[in-house]
Amino acid sequence: MDELVEFKTDSGASVVVAVDEERRGAQPVSRGDGVLRQAGQTFNGALESIHTAAESALRVFRDGQLKPDAVEIEFGVKLTAEAGAVIAKTSMEGHLVVKLSWTPSAAGGASTV
Repeated sequence: MDELVEFKTDSGASVVVAVDEERRGAQPVSRGDGVLRQAGQTFNGALESIHTAAESALRVFRDGQLKPDAVEIEFGVKLTAEAGAVIAKTSMEGHLVVKLSWTPSAAGGASTV
């Protein structure tokens, strides 16, 4: 069941996110459907770990031996009340798509991995 979680931005604005929380054991029960939980951190803080992960991944692909002209990294982000933002999993254990591309030059051809 989706739960509404309110994240505050660093500027004080509210971002309400529907999250799917899996809970075990005793759970609070409410008669209303509109229960809004407060997140344990700001929206900006929740996304900071994803920002750091993206920077690290870009560094690996840009600074390696392949030297692509462009790097595109795609991953799903899941927000939770307790953990903030996490990289969402798909049917496999994690979800990460990386596209590297090179611009054709006079000396050689183009390649995409």
